Amino acid sequence: MRGMAGEKKTEVPRLAFSREEAAAALGVSVPTLDRLVQRGLLRPSRALRRPLFSLPEIERFLRETSATV
Repeated sequence: MRGMAGEKKTEVPRLAFSREEAAAALGVSVPTLDRLVQRGLLRPSRALRRPLFSLPEIERFLRETSATV
């Protein structure tokens, strides 16, 4: 993909997700995501006006809450 003046545009990987995006990525509803945050199972970044869920935090949650058989 080319940007202005023929420069090649590089895609930046997603580092964080909104509540809605994080819920969709986990396959849960936004209220369920909010409950996970209230229980301390997921920790969003609150550096901005809205909570953001980092990809490493989502992966940590899945790793730590996965059932081992």
